[in-house]
Amino acid sequence: MSFDFGTDEEKAQQARHKLEMWKQAFRLDKKLLYKFERMADEVAATDESAERAEKSEKAPKSAKPPKSRKSATKAKADQPAAANGNVKLYLRLAFSDHEKMTEERLLKRFPSEQPFSELSPKAVKDGDEEFGELQEKFDALE
Repeated sequence: MSFDFGTDEEKAQQARHKLEMWKQAFRLDKKLLYKFERMADEVAATDESAERAEKSEKAPKSAKPPKSRKSATKAKADQPAAANGNVKLYLRLAFSDHEKMTEERLLKRFPSEQPFSELSPKAVKDGDEEFGELQEKFDALE
């Protein structure tokens, strides 16, 4: 399944929290996989890098020790993506043949839940033409 959140980062984070809740509640650790694709405008990215370069040239060196790698990556994760970037959610359900009822229930449940109800989900099954293309895109995302 794929969901397009447009530029609404808050809805995307609500969806992530909802998916994490379902993974824990229904023990779907390996069966419910999702990845986000964030596409920022090229102009915004170049503007931000130019601003960072100017700030680093103007800012005097501080006496604080540099942040560790973990805290630096955590700080980046806490900051929302660019305000004008599109956010897409790719969701993969990996149920075995004897769990098809559970899969069907989840497919019916997604459009009725809050962060997903305003979106139009696009479900692609294994035999569809677009499946290979979406699978490659899903595997390419981190």
